[in-house]
Amino acid sequence: MQDTEEQNLDRAVLVALRLPETNREDLQDELKELAALCASLGTEVADQVVQARSRPDPATFIGRGKAKQVKEICNREGANVVIFDEDLSPAQVKNLEKLVDLPVRDRCGVILDIFATRARTSEAKLQVELARAEYMLPRLTHQWTHFQRQIGGGRIQRGFGEKQLELDRRYIRQRISVLKERLAKLQKQRETRRKAREDYFRVAIVGYTNSGKSTLMNWLTDSNLLEEDKLFATLDSSIRAIVPTEKPPVLMSDTVGFIRKLPHSLVASFRSTFEEAGAADLLLNVVDLSDPRFREKMEASREALKEFGLDHKPRFTVFNKIDVLPESKLPAIVRSIYPSAICVSAVSGEGCDELKQQLLGFFEDRMVDVELSIHYDQGSLINRIFENARISSIEYQEDRINVRFKATKSEMGRIEGHLKRVS
Repeated sequence: MQDTEEQNLDRAVLVALRLPETNREDLQDELKELAALCASLGTEVADQVVQARSRPDPATFIGRGKAKQVKEICNREGANVVIFDEDLSPAQVKNLEKLVDLPVRDRCGVILDIFATRARTSEAKLQVELARAEYMLPRLTHQWTHFQRQIGGGRIQRGFGEKQLELDRRYIRQRISVLKERLAKLQKQRETRRKAREDYFRVAIVGYTNSGKSTLMNWLTDSNLLEEDKLFATLDSSIRAIVPTEKPPVLMSDTVGFIRKLPHSLVASFRSTFEEAGAADLLLNVVDLSDPRFREKMEASREALKEFGLDHKPRFTVFNKIDVLPESKLPAIVRSIYPSAICVSAVSGEGCDELKQQLLGFFEDRMVDVELSIHYDQGSLINRIFENARISSIEYQEDRINVRFKATKSEMGRIEGHLKRVS
């Protein structure tokens, strides 16, 4: 596959289609978001074109006449690429490139390029490569001659009559198979690690991209994860303990940010990224309250959670970035509309202590309050309680210890099993 640096774009014309049912404000917001995606790749937006149609043109998406007009705009503005705000079929890309005489990209391709630049762990890199390979396979043309170097073998081994395009397709299919095998092995390793954390309480941060999830996680866990004012600034999932550490620890994991029109290829390839969220006891849905269209993005996040099968999970709604709001009374207004939501600033820390207390309280309510009288000769049981439970009170007597504590239901089951064995 081409290096990401080779695919970085310089100056683009953005194109969107407005159907009869399309809301003008939604369309402008989507174009603004597409421009932000382009900026993440270092691409300057030269102009924007909106075509109104009753339905997409099957051959060119926007119609031949509009495509020729886009070519004129590109020539006038010195643009070297055209980017569409929708996913295009391979045939549409081919036809459009003939008409505009420039490379044509779609929204999915841009997001894939961003993911390729942000992946850090080996698993994330494999997921990105798999998504790009599956995206590329139906879009191969004769320009993909760089695969010839990677296939290897002499001409006789490959066969004189085999076309280069067929070789490219064969290589990508083989690569997809290898990537899936590697990811399956990593998934087994991840499941093993996850089982080791079954006795811990787990929180997963979810939400729209660039809503401040990493900043909030840094504040709650005293970490130093990457924070950038960019879409998809972080891609790799991290797990940290909320501090101060409780017994049992409350672990927090972050996830890839949601976005409208999330490409289905990414949904499939990055499903494993959300497995930590699937195993979590609680979701923290972070919303950028400073965004004028935060309600629409909340809906997009809700749809994404449903897509990943996470909509049934208990969750807190956290309105972030209240420090940049022009009206100080706005959080109070928001609370009246969303009474259970929590308003915070992950930058200044305002409201974060309240959030932490609510998080700990949520898990406190799910612990069992127990009082036991234990003989001193049951030292292993006493040690287990002190290591894994939250001690409320201790009373030392001549031959025994009276201890009151809180423990998870699973830990209490182990303690009861220990008591049965010694009785």
